[in-house]
Amino acid sequence: MYEGAIQDLIDELGRLPGVGPKSAQRIAFHVLSADPADVTRLATALRKVKELVRFCTTCYNVAESEQCRICRDPRRTDEVLCVVEEPKDVVAIERTGEFRGRYHVLGGAINPLEGIGPDNLRIRELMARLSGGEVKELILATDPNTEGEATATYLALLVKPMGIAVTRLASGLPVGGDLEYADEITLGRAFEGRRAI
Repeated sequence: MYEGAIQDLIDELGRLPGVGPKSAQRIAFHVLSADPADVTRLATALRKVKELVRFCTTCYNVAESEQCRICRDPRRTDEVLCVVEEPKDVVAIERTGEFRGRYHVLGGAINPLEGIGPDNLRIRELMARLSGGEVKELILATDPNTEGEATATYLALLVKPMGIAVTRLASGLPVGGDLEYADEITLGRAFEGRRAI
C-alpha cells in the first residue's frame, strides 16, 4: 500500500472494468512518470467525455448531440432495426460495412444473477419504436452467451405477435478456425446455421 494521492489513483483505476490491482498500479506509476502534457490531455479527455457525451434520444447509442450520427443519416433504412446490448456492439457491426439499417441499444442483457431484468433494459423504448409500424425486420444481435440468448428469446416472444420478422445473427465457426478446436456448442450452432452454396 502506498500513501496519499498515488494510492487514491491506484484505487480509482482498480474500479475500472478489466483493470486489476497490478494493472492499476502499473498505470498509476506510468501516469506519475509521464510527461505533464500527456497527463493533462488524458485528464481533459476524461472531463470532456463526461461533459459532452450522452445517449442518443432515439437509439441510445453514444452521441454528442440529441441524436447519434447513425440516426441522423437519411441514407439508412428505417425498415430494419438491429438490437444490441451496448454501444460498443454498434461499432463492431458498423466496422463490417454490411448493415444499413438502424440500431437500438438495450444497455445490457437480462441477467437474474446480477439482478438485471427486462425492466432494467430499454425494452419499453424498443417496443415504442416498433409500434410505429415502419420496422419490417428486427435483428437480434445480442451476445451469444446465456444472458444474450435469454434476452433474444424474451424479445422474440414479445415482438413476434406484432407481425415483424425477427431474426438472430448466425453463430458458428470463425473464419480461419480449425474444427478440432471448436467446442461442441459452437460446432452445433454451425451445423444449425448451415446454408446452401
